[in-house]
Amino acid sequence: MTLADFLPKDVSLTIVMALCAIAFVSGTARGFSGFGSALIFMALASSVAAPRQVAALLLVIDFVAAAPLLPDAWRKADRKATAVIVLGALVGVPVGTYFLSVLEPVTTRWIISCFVAALLLLLLSGWRYRGKDHAWLSVGIGGLSGFCSGLAQTGGPPIVGYWLGRPIAPIVARANIVLFFGASDFFSMVSYATTGLISRESLVLSLIVGPVYAIGVAFGASLFGRASETIFRRICYGLIALAVITGLPVLDGILR
Repeated sequence: MTLADFLPKDVSLTIVMALCAIAFVSGTARGFSGFGSALIFMALASSVAAPRQVAALLLVIDFVAAAPLLPDAWRKADRKATAVIVLGALVGVPVGTYFLSVLEPVTTRWIISCFVAALLLLLLSGWRYRGKDHAWLSVGIGGLSGFCSGLAQTGGPPIVGYWLGRPIAPIVARANIVLFFGASDFFSMVSYATTGLISRESLVLSLIVGPVYAIGVAFGASLFGRASETIFRRICYGLIALAVITGLPVLDGILR
């Protein structure tokens, strides 16, 4: 048996190579800037493979990569405040997963492109929530982030913008974010598994693409410090914007 025997019928070795290249680029962005990997990966990868397969692939990779960070985050996080936001994700993730499972691939790609573009604008704006902490707002932010995660694994910007704007120590904010996404990823794993989005084929893809993503993260981390943070962020923003443009379904006849 060859590698092709374990892949989905609609995924060729050429597509696997493209996914690996995209994983390396998005991993590099994550390594040197700390963000942007999901936005880049989903916008590009969903243009070469089915959005459902791509979202499941990214979920498995992130779930494995984030697991070692959870014990330390559990000790340092404000677990009570994080639990309130997690309640929103408990509702948002299944809703996003449902839309991912029933929508046509092209429709999903348009939604992903619009989501990524909107989240990029959010990042560019430098928005941080600096108002009072309300339970209903925390649940709403968690629900929005969970919905984006369930639909396209792009729930980072809303939750990051919210937590980094709170008057708490950066180490606690980071721990809260890591802990939230640990719970959100778990909800996504359950939702994806029950809807059949996670399959043997997606796990095989994760075993192939995951190491390439890890190499990209390591490479990006090695570049950190060789240029200013401003330059790195601009490069990452540019990569996300390029991913949005090249991933648009309307350009399929030109670019693909």
